[in-house]
Amino acid sequence: MTVHFVVHDEADSVGVVVVEGVKAGDTLAGWIMDKDRMISMKVLDDIPIGHKLAIKPLAENDTVIKYGADVGRAIAPIPAGAYLHVHNVKTKRW
Repeated sequence: MTVHFVVHDEADSVGVVVVEGVKAGDTLAGWIMDKDRMISMKVLDDIPIGHKLAIKPLAENDTVIKYGADVGRAIAPIPAGAYLHVHNVKTKRW
């Protein structure tokens, strides 16, 4: 089975897309590395390789967890399957 995105820690709220050409409506296979478990996710947006995919719904102001670490906060509701980037996630540093 092809792995389309990876999740480092089961508690993460996002995965990282590891293949080119992800389009809205695609169903992707994801690997949760710390549990060596596969999950499936239908994506809502085109997502470039190396970018984040929500694997859990996030409410506005929720903390975004990637690699088991806080990487920012949602500035709008983000459904599972959505693309996360500067339009819906901001750092907490500023």
